[in-house]
Amino acid sequence: MDPITLTTDRLSLRPFTGGDVDEIHAACQDPDIRRWTVVPSPYSRADAELFAEKLCPEGWRDGSAYNFAVVLRTGGALVGALGITRRTLPGLYEVGFWSAAAHRGRGHTTEAVLAAARWAFTELGCDRLEWRAEVGNTASRAVALRAGFRMEGEQRSGLFNKGVRRDAWVGALLPSDLGLPGTHPYLPVP
Repeated sequence: MDPITLTTDRLSLRPFTGGDVDEIHAACQDPDIRRWTVVPSPYSRADAELFAEKLCPEGWRDGSAYNFAVVLRTGGALVGALGITRRTLPGLYEVGFWSAAAHRGRGHTTEAVLAAARWAFTELGCDRLEWRAEVGNTASRAVALRAGFRMEGEQRSGLFNKGVRRDAWVGALLPSDLGLPGTHPYLPVP
């Protein structure tokens, strides 16, 4: 798929470019991003270059991952990153995100998650968008809840991060949660 840009009232979600390397590198020096996400720690400029210039374009080309730079429409500052990753079951995708420390607490990430979810449901044929985070990552959980994800429980040893298996919270958002049709019939338990 060709990379696309999504817009909201305050944000643009656009493909990463080599011009984002400095801001990605700076943001990923934050201990919270390194602690709660799978970005390498320590995080080098070469890591930012690999992500922006190789991994992101490859994901768009092969349809495995759609990574967006979340930037302010006014001024263009990098607010964070958001990725929609294809999983093995038909219509199953996962969302992941991080927020730059200076932009937290303003609702930007929730706004970005909702825009990306609508796009995934309408353009990718997504029927289930999963969110997962390590147990204890209350900021990520708060974003997921504000975006309408239903918490489905805990998975023991559900994440693998920096060589360690960790317990994970899991939630999901369905197209119907946003008033959208799904691509496959869904028969919930009565």
